[in-house]
Amino acid sequence: MTTRFGLLALPLALAVACAPADADPDPVADDTEVAATEQPQDAYWANLQALCDAAYAGELLQAPEGDTQIDPDARLVVHFRECGDEELRFPLHVDDNRSRTWVFIRHDDRLELRHDHRYEDGTEEENTWYGAFTQEEGTANRQEFVSDRNGVMGGWRVEIEPGERYTYGTIRDGEWRHHLEFDLTEEVDAPPPPWGHETRPSQRP
Repeated sequence: MTTRFGLLALPLALAVACAPADADPDPVADDTEVAATEQPQDAYWANLQALCDAAYAGELLQAPEGDTQIDPDARLVVHFRECGDEELRFPLHVDDNRSRTWVFIRHDDRLELRHDHRYEDGTEEENTWYGAFTQEEGTANRQEFVSDRNGVMGGWRVEIEPGERYTYGTIRDGEWRHHLEFDLTEEVDAPPPPWGHETRPSQRP
């Protein structure tokens, strides 16, 4: 982690030397310093974990022309079902289809997004576990999981505004292609487990 400790050390030492001997530390200043040093991806992870065990309805806002992966009239529900310190699993329900689960994985220096796709009998689909890593630190509210394919940056963007919305979608060169948005202002009933994970428990962090 890069710091500016060397630049701050001298003014801090002078301030301590000039302070009264019985002066108490300023708790407000301490809190501000802690908040300022929190890494964006740590804050982002905490924002996701705070939703654990809840479910919310959403809608498809955008898809490429001719794309039929999700019916615009389908009922979408995301279930923040499994939350751990290193892995989060959020099934996406499209009407009665329970084949999709978004899997977030936390590494020391970056975040990873994968897609677990299952058939109704629980076996893996041929196209599963695709995804990407974060390339930048992002923010507490937005992370992009991207890779360079033949000179085109593409991947996924996932945003969260606590208490307002959760957004997932594919991007290409920074622009939305698929765009799904979920309303965090009102919880809905939790759906059944995703296919292939009926025995996996719902967990709070």
